[in-house]
Amino acid sequence: MSTSTIAGTRPAPADFRGAVAAEWTKLFSVRTTWWTALAGLVLMAASAAQLAIYAANDNTNDDPLDDRGIVTVGTVLIDSVELTQYAVLALGLLAITAEFTSGTIRTTLQCTPSRGRVLLAKAVVTGAVTFVLGLLLGCVGALAGRPLLGEWGSAPAAGTIGDIVAVATYLALVGVLALGLGAALRSAVLTLTVLFATLMIVPLSLQEPDIAALNRIADVFPGVAGAHFMAGDTEPYPAAIGLLLLAGWAGAALLLGRAALRRRDA
Repeated sequence: MSTSTIAGTRPAPADFRGAVAAEWTKLFSVRTTWWTALAGLVLMAASAAQLAIYAANDNTNDDPLDDRGIVTVGTVLIDSVELTQYAVLALGLLAITAEFTSGTIRTTLQCTPSRGRVLLAKAVVTGAVTFVLGLLLGCVGALAGRPLLGEWGSAPAAGTIGDIVAVATYLALVGVLALGLGAALRSAVLTLTVLFATLMIVPLSLQEPDIAALNRIADVFPGVAGAHFMAGDTEPYPAAIGLLLLAGWAGAALLLGRAALRRRDA
């Protein structure tokens, strides 16, 4: 008989499974989760449809200089993520900032005193949910965009499935990134502002002057790294490096959130 059983406590793996089950129940028991998921689906369908129309129009207008030729559905999906991701980010950050706002974080920490375990359980649930949501978003985007591309679109099965999985992976990691920052900053508005700056504003500002050194710095930011990963780029680095950079940002955000949770009162 283990010492944990003698002491009347469950072993650590069971504790963690219980924490994950609790976070899963909490996430799906609030209407915010369903509303953000619905918002993501609407945004993806609208963005994919609009981008598909733009691509088809470019090929049929009177200016041959902007002809794009055959466009894959995967390209439309990846471009649509730029806007759609903010619904997923909202889901990730609200998984913890809503508890700080309502004060229920105290109950969570009373039930699971280990703050690191709480955050890790939230990360597992958030990552799993946003990955599955990402798969659904990818399918919706493909269904919305393919008919509107018409003769100017293609949807090779293997390539499209790979692009959908890449989009889902990206969204899962930025969802965890949002969770970690939310744990550190505690405010939904502040977290979303920092995410917007990190994913878009700062990299675009660095790329605008088109200076090589600044472009290299922009390439390590999570949004840019994720874009290289989803597109399967080989330059300025392989897609796998883009995935590792994005995962590194998500991991760093979780460590920052864990440090903040341990240092401050709930």
